[in-house]
Amino acid sequence: MAGSRDLRIPSAGLGELTSTPPRGGNVRVMDVTIRHNPSFAAARIALAPGEEVRAESGAMMATSYGLGVTSSTQGGVMKGLKRSFLGGESLFVTTFTAGAGGGWVDVAHHLAGDIITTGVTPDRPLSITRGCWLASAAGVELDTKWGGFKNLFGGEGGFLVRASGQGAVLLACYGAIDTIELAAGESVTIDTGHVVAFDPSTTSAIRKVAGGMIQTLKSGEGFVFDFTGPGWVMTQTRNPSALQAWIRQIMPGETGGASGAAGVLGGLLGR
Repeated sequence: MAGSRDLRIPSAGLGELTSTPPRGGNVRVMDVTIRHNPSFAAARIALAPGEEVRAESGAMMATSYGLGVTSSTQGGVMKGLKRSFLGGESLFVTTFTAGAGGGWVDVAHHLAGDIITTGVTPDRPLSITRGCWLASAAGVELDTKWGGFKNLFGGEGGFLVRASGQGAVLLACYGAIDTIELAAGESVTIDTGHVVAFDPSTTSAIRKVAGGMIQTLKSGEGFVFDFTGPGWVMTQTRNPSALQAWIRQIMPGETGGASGAAGVLGGLLGR
């Protein structure tokens, strides 16, 4: 198995990625600067005059003055509902459009972690797990596809967001981002909650981590993906579902009770 290393996806180098031009003319590479990474990353997207970028609803931190902002379901209500309820993204997508003088928009994820810029081309789409799409160029289309039976058990995985078309894609994660590059025939097993995205050239299957349900529950690992190369798999060092489970545990009515929740939150706030 290949070890994790700094993420530079061979099939999606930024030099090869272009965004659809807003008003004809030559295509251009979307200008993205990522700062405060890897723990609390934020991305600034510089826009040429008339250029558009689409982002997850609520991801905006700030924009240059006068930037146009609209919100829609991107493809109709049914497609928006499918992306929201099945793919784990918001029902509405926000579109930012630069005026005659250009502009910029800052976006960030709702969880503490990293942001990476990759992209898609017509022959190289991208499979993204729920909640990890942050923003993309106007030439990128988002749809939802079935990723395995895990969602029947109420956890991660299940349906995936499929990014296709042409342009840059910003992905966000909980924790830091790693990648595992797989040679042809090489396989790796990854917990479903730690997968961010993967190359369409890989094959994947989902299963229980242990031989039986009892052993799976005892292990605390749940379900896993088996990926086989060639291709790459992007992972995150923290599992959002584990955070949700911990919060439920300390909330009133759960183990730990209200005093436990107050104590932990107070500690986080320095009180």
